[in-house]
Amino acid sequence: MNQLDAWVAAAGEQAGVDPADIPTRLVLDLARDVAHGVVRPGAPVTAYLLGLAVGRGADPAEVAARLSELAGSWAPPGDRPQPPIP
Repeated sequence: MNQLDAWVAAAGEQAGVDPADIPTRLVLDLARDVAHGVVRPGAPVTAYLLGLAVGRGADPAEVAARLSELAGSWAPPGDRPQPPIP
């Protein structure tokens, strides 16, 4: 068992979550997409949002896919094309 697996198992136990129910790779991939495509501090916040959605019954893979897609197409508000002013 590597250090990450050991941490996830211990943290899961402390949080009352079966480590087998923790999609570690899915969360890490989402965090990477947000850190690289948006901003690094957005990664843990987005992982938290994923957890909230899953806690409310959402499918983790579906939510992660939507968030990763958003991160991949993200442009900061100042960089977004503005509609012409009439």
